[in-house]
Amino acid sequence: MELPNAITLAALQNHIRAKDHNPEAREAYFLKLVEEVGELAEVLLAGHRMEDAASIKGTLEEELYDVLYYVAALANIYDIDLETCCRLKEEINLRRYGMDRPLGS
Repeated sequence: MELPNAITLAALQNHIRAKDHNPEAREAYFLKLVEEVGELAEVLLAGHRMEDAASIKGTLEEELYDVLYYVAALANIYDIDLETCCRLKEEINLRRYGMDRPLGS
């Protein structure tokens, strides 16, 4: 299964569910998420950025995707729709902080 050019959170979750879904491994997915956050911290501090599509390995872009991957994989295990979560959380943020608060605060 290949991802479409315009990727939604739902499409990403479906893609990951189709190729990597093992509810019995929820702890392993969480540990991978923690590992990937550590790797993200390393490349963030080092300032390694992708220069072109062939150079994603070891970059901030790669590690951000890896973190997103394991967040989506965990959401799949718990049957959580990330798009719905985003909308609900943004409604809370809007009520709490008003219009000028950035998405995801």
